[in-house]
Amino acid sequence: MKSKYCHLPIAFAAALLLASFAPTTAQAQTGDPGTAPPQAGTLTFRKVFKSSYPEFVEIKVNANGAGTWDIRQLDDPANPQPLQISQPLAHKMFDLAAQLHDFEGVNLDVHRRIADLGQKTFRYQNGSEIHEVSFNYTINGTADQLLAIFDGLQRQELDFSDLERTMRYDHLGVNEIINRIQGDLKNKLLPEPQALLPALDEVAKDSDLLDMARQGARAIAEEIRNSS
Repeated sequence: MKSKYCHLPIAFAAALLLASFAPTTAQAQTGDPGTAPPQAGTLTFRKVFKSSYPEFVEIKVNANGAGTWDIRQLDDPANPQPLQISQPLAHKMFDLAAQLHDFEGVNLDVHRRIADLGQKTFRYQNGSEIHEVSFNYTINGTADQLLAIFDGLQRQELDFSDLERTMRYDHLGVNEIINRIQGDLKNKLLPEPQALLPALDEVAKDSDLLDMARQGARAIAEEIRNSS
């Protein structure tokens, strides 16, 4: 997989990940955020953005945190990979979806002339119950928070897979990925950076890699552990 991908504006994405769940005007229009929903079904996020990298993103997750991710160009064959996130993060995502009525009857797009930022779709499925909503850009605060988590998971999985790939096939490229992870961590863009620890520990102890890459991996791993 290529190591380049389209970055969201860092300050904007970081702000979304740090946003509280205080009701906003947009949230009030879509439901009561104080209601605790049942945790069931599957959430799916899909993004299609032609002539970008990646052009296609699909992430699925259930209430237990198990799911799949598929990040690629549109011409590439589908290749979903297993995904596992923590139950607290999964429940947070389902809570946000519940505030949006599990996407039933909600309208998230701003409906104004705006640049093409990729067609994004949220989908909820629980047995025969299926609801989904698509949008290019939204100002709904709840939807923005859910989008930031999915974007963060995309970034996190790319960081992990690119780090593993460069360790196997491109030792000189490892340091580039380490620097990228360091920036993502600094800007709080990774929902669960502890998922990167196994790969970071492997880099740190691999004597065949550049010292700067090993030192960087060691420093990142220490920072993640200290913040856990």
